[in-house]
Amino acid sequence: MTQVINQQAEVTAELTGKRLDQAAAELFPDFSRAKLQEWLKEGSLTRNGQQVKPKDKAMMGDVLNLQAEQQIQVSDEAQDIQLDIVYEDASLLVLNKQAGLVVHPAAGHADGTLLNALLFHCPSLEDLPRAGIVHRLDKDTSGLMVVAKTLKAQAALVEQLQDRSMGREYDAVTLGKMTTGGKVDAQIGRHPKDRKRQAVVVSGGKPAVTHYRVVQRYRAHTHVRCKLETGRTHQIRVHLAHIKHPLVGDPLYGGRLKLPAGASEEVKLFLRQFPRQALHARSLTLIHPESGEKMNWTVPLPEDFEMLLTLLDEDLREAR
Repeated sequence: MTQVINQQAEVTAELTGKRLDQAAAELFPDFSRAKLQEWLKEGSLTRNGQQVKPKDKAMMGDVLNLQAEQQIQVSDEAQDIQLDIVYEDASLLVLNKQAGLVVHPAAGHADGTLLNALLFHCPSLEDLPRAGIVHRLDKDTSGLMVVAKTLKAQAALVEQLQDRSMGREYDAVTLGKMTTGGKVDAQIGRHPKDRKRQAVVVSGGKPAVTHYRVVQRYRAHTHVRCKLETGRTHQIRVHLAHIKHPLVGDPLYGGRLKLPAGASEEVKLFLRQFPRQALHARSLTLIHPESGEKMNWTVPLPEDFEMLLTLLDEDLREAR
């Protein structure tokens, strides 16, 4: 597996006169000096757009641009990680993923993922692509996921995702006070300047549709419930940010923090320190791949999300 690296840094006064590889080691601390030397020699790390040698001197204001690919080691080994399994039979399992758990091994998360946990819980999943995982949740999104335990089940569940017959509903808390629910129908593609982000694009993206309705309005926030027709990367986060109501705690799309005027210190501190995007996959509906039965699961909000709503509700009542 390869990791795509795209970073830029400017040489400071303190680094002026140092060898470029030394300066680069200070500016890109995630990589070894030997690796940075290699990238300088091959032209993956440039100065002011020009290829240079590791021994060349750095000057204040020089812009170092790193564009490279790096092989990373990931582990598909079974690991004993606790799972909250809501339902399981011979064909599938449904779990309530905790916030903070990465779904697949990748750059920065070589192991300790849901995939590693699934292989420990059910070793036969090693025979299935991606250990039976058919859809994903972002690392800091909590809630329901379904995992196939057979090839037949995996094919059937993927088909349900593709034909939009699998139902998924999410709870979210947004910045700003919404007046009503609605639908966002806007293509999503990779952000033109930031590879970690997605964005609404005019053309060249993938179709994406999100329905949302208001559950509760607070003084400066709204609790909404979202239904997905499609399942694009960061879809709810991107779509709600697009309509100027990004999620509370979202590090990529959240924008500037909004605090209710005159709110208590407890409320303000909790909002400032909320550790993740306020998004929870609350319910899942699908057709069982063997029995043909329509099945539905709903899980309660996690503690941090519940506390967020409680404090916003208290703030609303105290302001009346």
